Amino acid sequence: MAGYVGILVSDPWLQNQFTQVELRSLKSHFAMMRRENGRLTLADLPTKMSRLKHVGENLTEQERASVLRDSHLNLDDDVDHKLFLRVYLKLQAHISAILGSGAKNSSAFLKSPTSTLLHTISVSEKASYVAHINNYLAEDDFLKGYLPIDPSTNDLFEIVKDGVLLCKLINVAVPGTIDERAINTKRVLNPWERNENHTLCLNSAKAIGCTVVNIGTQDFIEGRRHLVLGLISQIIKIQLLADLNLRKTPQLVELVDDSKDVEELMSLPPEKILLRWMNFQLKKAAYMKTVTNFSSDIKDAVAYAHLLNILAPEHSNPSALAAKDILERAKLVLEHADKMGCKRYLTARDIMEGSPNLNLAFVAHIFQHRNGLSTQTKQISFLQTSLDDALISREERAFRFWMNSLGNSTYIDNVFEDLRNGWVLLETLDKVSPGIVNWKVATKPPIKMPFRKVENCNQVVKIGRQLKFSLVNIAGNDIVQGNKKLILAYLWQLMRCNMLQLLKNLRFHSHGKELTDADILEWANSKVSNSGSHSRMASFKDKSLSSGIFFLELLSAVEPRAVNWSLVTKGETEEEKKMNATYIISIARKLGCSIYLLPEDITEVNQKMVLTLTASIMYWFLKPPVEVRPCGVSDSESGSQSETTSTTTMDDTASESSTDENLIR
Repeated sequence: MAGYVGILVSDPWLQNQFTQVELRSLKSHFAMMRRENGRLTLADLPTKMSRLKHVGENLTEQERASVLRDSHLNLDDDVDHKLFLRVYLKLQAHISAILGSGAKNSSAFLKSPTSTLLHTISVSEKASYVAHINNYLAEDDFLKGYLPIDPSTNDLFEIVKDGVLLCKLINVAVPGTIDERAINTKRVLNPWERNENHTLCLNSAKAIGCTVVNIGTQDFIEGRRHLVLGLISQIIKIQLLADLNLRKTPQLVELVDDSKDVEELMSLPPEKILLRWMNFQLKKAAYMKTVTNFSSDIKDAVAYAHLLNILAPEHSNPSALAAKDILERAKLVLEHADKMGCKRYLTARDIMEGSPNLNLAFVAHIFQHRNGLSTQTKQISFLQTSLDDALISREERAFRFWMNSLGNSTYIDNVFEDLRNGWVLLETLDKVSPGIVNWKVATKPPIKMPFRKVENCNQVVKIGRQLKFSLVNIAGNDIVQGNKKLILAYLWQLMRCNMLQLLKNLRFHSHGKELTDADILEWANSKVSNSGSHSRMASFKDKSLSSGIFFLELLSAVEPRAVNWSLVTKGETEEEKKMNATYIISIARKLGCSIYLLPEDITEVNQKMVLTLTASIMYWFLKPPVEVRPCGVSDSESGSQSETTSTTTMDDTASESSTDENLIR
């Protein structure tokens, strides 16, 4: 099936400054520049490098030329691949010096894609995540032979190289995400099996809300530490914040006073809800300050001391608040937490230093263990009547994770709230149809004047009509007002438009003919029929699809090794249907499909999600394979036009910004 690949640079230090995604992108740009000129000199780079996203956006041509003049005596020297990479790093360092260190954002893994501006790792964070893994995966039959991991070593980065641990960790965070029957769990995996595990892991990580832009399977096979910790951080964060919503913890309504406040609370990201809960408890303790972050506001440990005194007064120690030394107070806080049975995600020094990731994990665990909220049935009964319909909730989730996978400037926590200013929708439209947005009349957040939001959203609707969306009775103000059904209708058409365009681009023999849903249906039926099966899909709402058998036969038709038929059920009972649906989703992701549906979407035959699944498999099958070189591509082949990717996996987990590398692989 899929092979693992990589681009190699003869200088090991230089190789380690980049992810495989970045190396592929930079090599492609370098080859293009050489082809245009016949030769490439240092004097050409200030102009040519304007098209590179990071150094092109943050430096003018004059600034790039100045950096080169300061570091190179002769600008007529020819540029080879290694020199090109060194110049790029030099320009990056110059940008970092101008903008300031990226350290203050180094822990914001969930919000920011990885970049080469930050390649450091936190020893404390590594130790904390290793402890978490040792605790939650200790009883796993396969991993028992590898655990516990010693946090003082780099064993973690070796163990993740086969992909099994990361897949298992995702299932701890969001149970049932990966059908473990789809994981390759032999003690010794060949390169293809290992690559399949990482492809399954990264596609599944995206499907639970992780940001994996600029991360490829090869980066994990090589054990790139900052990328491994970045993904693990996100997965653990999703697990620890899972209960911070009104569906899982309806007692959170105690934090608000009326129905309007409940609506606002439901739209908040979990970190904000956690802060609101913390301040709610601190108010009971007569703590006068408001905690606004998980770093500077709690560095003195006073807020922690008050919080734990309220939640577990039986273990309170007056010495904590009386202590004049911050480190001593932090130690007493952790002793109090230990007596409550809370796991330690940080040390006293981590509290003093204001580690945001570890403090957030600690507070989230305290919430999980003892939230101090009472059940008020009157408020909870109100909540039950205000919850979104389950189908709307599932569609919102799918569209949110899809848009986040595109690497937009803003991470979306709630599409009904975070799209209301129109900006992220314009960014997405520009990726679906490059050049279609008139940025001159768009207003970038933060937007203070309401009419500017309406202007953005009016352009969103106007572009939708250009793309032939059905937008009857939809105006820009509907998006600004957060009209749920109309927003979902627009997002579905946007995703479908992108999906059909990608397929059209792959099917060169279509001669510009527009692809339709019927073409996808015909392709799927043809593949299954040609494989010798008599199964057929009458439409994307065919109730017989609920068994999952048709999709398993389709997956087997496009990749005969994909399905282990001994694991497939008849799909007759609801339980059997769900088992098949979970297996289908994991196998598709293992091949390389980026899909965001849930098993219920298959068992209930959700027409929209069934279409995206079929189109994703079709896209994966039609995408032309690229030559595989398992041992990597040497930088000495710098004039080569080709890039090395997997033969069958589209490696969308390693994409940067192009939409065709992110939607339906």
